[in-house]
Amino acid sequence: MTTPHNVISILTDQHRVDTLGAYGNEVVRTEHLDALAATGTRFDRWYTPTAICTPARASVLTGAAPFRHKVLANYERNVGYQEDLPDGFFTFSEALRGAGYNCGLIGKWHAGTHKLRADYGFDGAELAGWHNDVDNPDYLAYLEERGLPGYRVSDHMRGTLPNGGPGNLLAARLHQPLEATFEYYLAERTIQLLRRYADDLRSSQTPFYLGLNFFGPHLPYAVPDEYFDMYDPAAIELPASVQETFADKPPVQANYSAHWTFDTMSEADSRKLIAVYWGYVTLIDEQIGRVLAVADELGLMDSTAVMFSSDHGEFTGSHRLHDKGPAMYEDIYRTAGIVRVPGAPAGQVRREFVSLLDTTATVLEWCGLDPSPAVDSRSLLPLVRGEQPDWDPAIVCEFHGHHFPHPQRMLRTDRYKLVINPDSINELYDLRTDPDELHNRYQRPEMAEIRSELITDLYRRLRSRGDNFYHWMTSMYDIGEVDYDPSMSGLDEDTYENQE
Repeated sequence: MTTPHNVISILTDQHRVDTLGAYGNEVVRTEHLDALAATGTRFDRWYTPTAICTPARASVLTGAAPFRHKVLANYERNVGYQEDLPDGFFTFSEALRGAGYNCGLIGKWHAGTHKLRADYGFDGAELAGWHNDVDNPDYLAYLEERGLPGYRVSDHMRGTLPNGGPGNLLAARLHQPLEATFEYYLAERTIQLLRRYADDLRSSQTPFYLGLNFFGPHLPYAVPDEYFDMYDPAAIELPASVQETFADKPPVQANYSAHWTFDTMSEADSRKLIAVYWGYVTLIDEQIGRVLAVADELGLMDSTAVMFSSDHGEFTGSHRLHDKGPAMYEDIYRTAGIVRVPGAPAGQVRREFVSLLDTTATVLEWCGLDPSPAVDSRSLLPLVRGEQPDWDPAIVCEFHGHHFPHPQRMLRTDRYKLVINPDSINELYDLRTDPDELHNRYQRPEMAEIRSELITDLYRRLRSRGDNFYHWMTSMYDIGEVDYDPSMSGLDEDTYENQE
């Protein structure tokens, strides 16, 4: 009998890739994720399809790019976009359920407003919102059962609004023991469900998919004393892009900096914020370690693929910004991506451009299902197994807005990044000479040839995948001859089809 293939998928929220030891950080303690990378494959060019929670999570669920599934914004800031997937839209969880899998999702959902995890076949308590759901009945019951204190914070860290009032809460000291934290609770509930699924696997050969979605290290970084004070702010080097001037950049970036009140906070505050963020990362790493230790104890690791990533990154002061938003910098688009598959080479590092979207097809193929319904997703199994398949040398990402509509498309190649902002200033960065993306070279005369090549490449990619963002580019850039009526009216097709 073939051994059932299981999946443990761990997704964090707003997690910088440069906080992991496996990705070069020599200070932050992430021993459990580092160990996962050492026994699996670390992807160095892993990108989110869009740096905003709900659209990215809907893409994981469906294997479809945001423009295709049309869930384009978080409901808390929604300005009229669709809030749930259309009825009948493919999801990997329903496919797994149909194949006899147990499916669980512990933690953050945030992939829709009215259709929730149970609607897509997931077990697990319903936890709402973008931050730790500290008033949730299941969490409160967990605290009461164990005699643990509830959520309370002090030492609030925030900037100052133009009216003199307090800005958004960025960090705080949490007055709870570790066992009472939301992160510990999520790990505990995951372990409970993992044990149940392991029993089903032994008794009836029922395979499982189990997702653990942390709400952190998303701001506000609210952590107990041990983690709030774990790292010395004086030893932290601020990111080079804190020198951002916003010269030759889309004005929205300076506006966003003001929104997050960055300039009203001191350099010492910025260092402390990063220190607390690092403490949050370590807290989460420890909880991941608890879950993986139980999986090992239960004898599951020889039949279970383990995947780790984040929905997107976090600025933590880079480019004088916090959170994420309408700026397609590496800080929020490039994230960690680690995949461990039984029998595959250990300690591998891959430099192909891959996407969080690709986890959908990877799960489906690993579980013996057809990955093709995940239309924008490619299985990573050939890469994880050490093969050398043909692979796209570039990646396209998209953004549609957060606090307000702001459409963007990005083409990232080995050396360059092109960002098209149709209502503003376009961006072009040479990541070889300017890895911090401080200098927009879009208008530089010496970049004319590469700019033209990148624009044409992006145009063709968008058109090929059916993303109508390409349409207005026809009238604004020299993208070569077209074989269709740019008005898309269908009234003048012959003119363009018969061009010589």
